[in-house]
Amino acid sequence: MDDGRHTVLIVDDDAGIREVISESLRGHGYRTLDAADARGMGRLLASESVDLILLDVLMPGENGLTACQRLASGAHPPVVMLSALDTPPDRIAGLNAGADYYLGKPSNPAELLAVVQATLRRGKHVAGQHFQPYRVRFLGWTVDFTAHELRDQAGVLVHLTDGELFMLKAFVERPRRVLTRDQLLDAARGPNSEAFDRAVDVQVSRLRRKLRAGGDELIRTIRSEGYMFVPPTKRL
Repeated sequence: MDDGRHTVLIVDDDAGIREVISESLRGHGYRTLDAADARGMGRLLASESVDLILLDVLMPGENGLTACQRLASGAHPPVVMLSALDTPPDRIAGLNAGADYYLGKPSNPAELLAVVQATLRRGKHVAGQHFQPYRVRFLGWTVDFTAHELRDQAGVLVHLTDGELFMLKAFVERPRRVLTRDQLLDAARGPNSEAFDRAVDVQVSRLRRKLRAGGDELIRTIRSEGYMFVPPTKRL
């Protein structure tokens, strides 16, 4: 039954960790679900409405990174990686896999709660924004901001996350101009987001890979300044 509370799905093979996190979040008004592995996560996502996923990396069967990459190929709730693997390369790998945030464990309960609240706020901010009806074409690609769709030169639909779509909007509306990381962060996640340069770099890297299907470099790195969208654009 939908009682208006946000639902958080906790995916971790350690039952004790799942229970501690569940108890903490329930104490702050959240509804929680839990799964021991990626397969259990898939079953719950197919049958339940979930607003956010807390996802461990090291699990039996499919690990959290590949599970997150698979989720990122379609519509999915925001994902917070929660892992004992907490070096900078680990965090970058998690963000590259599609996570919205990466938090080491054991984590402070107050910090985890703050991350959950901030991630849900960002999701609400993005979902609450609406594009004016228009399309933009560049080098045979077409992005439809009304339908939230990007199609390549062959007309094939290319999936974009909400953050990638808002970032692409910032680029195509300002072609041939250098955009700073702060400008792109505001475009992708809203003005209330923390200035986390690495998150911008990861988001741009993911968008750039999706736009390289035709072999062209459409987003150029301008050292010490930011990024530039190279091709001319035409509003349809």
